[in-house]
Amino acid sequence: MKRAAMRQLAEWKKSKIHKPLILRGARQTGKTWLLKEFGRLFFQDTVYINFENEPRFRDLFKEDFDTKRIISTIQLFYGKKIVAKTTLIIFDEIQAAEGALTSLKYFCENAPEYYIAAAGSLLGIAMHENQSFPVGKVSFLDLYPLSFSEFLVASGMEMLLEAMFRQEWKTLETFHGELMNLLKTYLYVGGMPEVVMKWLETHDYSEVRVVQHEILRSYQADFSKHAPSGQVPRLDMVWESLPAQLAKENKKFVYGVIREGARAKDFELAIMWLCNCGIVLKSHRVSTPKMPLKAYQDLAVFKLFMVDVGLLGASAGLSAAALIDGNRIMTEFKGALTEQYVMQELKTLNLDYIGYWTNERSTSEVDFVIQKENSVIPIEVKSGENLRSRSFTLFCQNFSPDKALKTSALPYREDKTVLNVPLYGISAVMKGI
Repeated sequence: MKRAAMRQLAEWKKSKIHKPLILRGARQTGKTWLLKEFGRLFFQDTVYINFENEPRFRDLFKEDFDTKRIISTIQLFYGKKIVAKTTLIIFDEIQAAEGALTSLKYFCENAPEYYIAAAGSLLGIAMHENQSFPVGKVSFLDLYPLSFSEFLVASGMEMLLEAMFRQEWKTLETFHGELMNLLKTYLYVGGMPEVVMKWLETHDYSEVRVVQHEILRSYQADFSKHAPSGQVPRLDMVWESLPAQLAKENKKFVYGVIREGARAKDFELAIMWLCNCGIVLKSHRVSTPKMPLKAYQDLAVFKLFMVDVGLLGASAGLSAAALIDGNRIMTEFKGALTEQYVMQELKTLNLDYIGYWTNERSTSEVDFVIQKENSVIPIEVKSGENLRSRSFTLFCQNFSPDKALKTSALPYREDKTVLNVPLYGISAVMKGI
């Protein structure tokens, strides 16, 4: 399975001054596999330590942070020599060993010749006590579920993807129906690597759902494992409310949906932790679409999305029958899957900011307003083929953005002010802007 993040890992290896790398991402997004594959492809040798499965290493950093001692101890345990320039050292489940995170600071300062890549549960890292985080001493790389582009490659459709990135939209009109069917499949399967592999092996939607429910259960087990006992019920309640939150017309997060009388102060910490561990994506309302967008965000008003569109469908109990009923899977519970999909695609693009806009009375809304370099770009998401949008038209008239996008089930076309992009091509178009 090819992952786009492999290219960024290769660039990290080539950099003259490299800090230890922390690969961030929600559990089950393929961090361990990616790092091992990176070691196989780019290094002569790999030393892999899983601190959760190897209790003997958990005290490795308690005595001190002497990098020579640490390397020597690892060598003795594995009976192999670690060569600085040709060995990749992987610290997996780094949150399970006290002091392991802090040690990265000393590898950066005292032993920068070693290639060290770390991964672990972000929930565990965020809540780990008695550890000093190595601020400024590590590099970060974020890993998300497979994007639709990566799903196409895994499905053997790399040539169609290459045509999209070459912007060959006239040619692609011939394959529009095929690409839309692939997108519908992706909306059901999602991008969690284990789920995608199950789909490619079996093409059985029921088996796909089994794996998705296992991942959902593992996430909630993670809450109990890492969170203080008083926060676990709140984490569960926020997490389980997400399908209902996204099924609303405006999709703004409403505390009352969690339970009657719920207030922000009761759930703010739980939401922060869910975002920090990567299984929830947050988009704030911006009051004015000006640069920088972050200066105009409303911290009290936001939308929450799940990390993966397939997990959202599984959590909501979406039937596989929706796949064969026209565009039903895209319009189900008020187009939540489609907006979730676009949010995921945008997150993989390393944009400067992703938010959404409403006017003060919330009578007009634009689904996404993003900042890319020196541009503020509105994006309207349409689940079907009707492109009419009074709010989007008013936004463009009032703010005159340099670029504006609508994305829908229709083929690509452009007019004087708006690019109309098929949903399957949103990433390709955004990378070309």
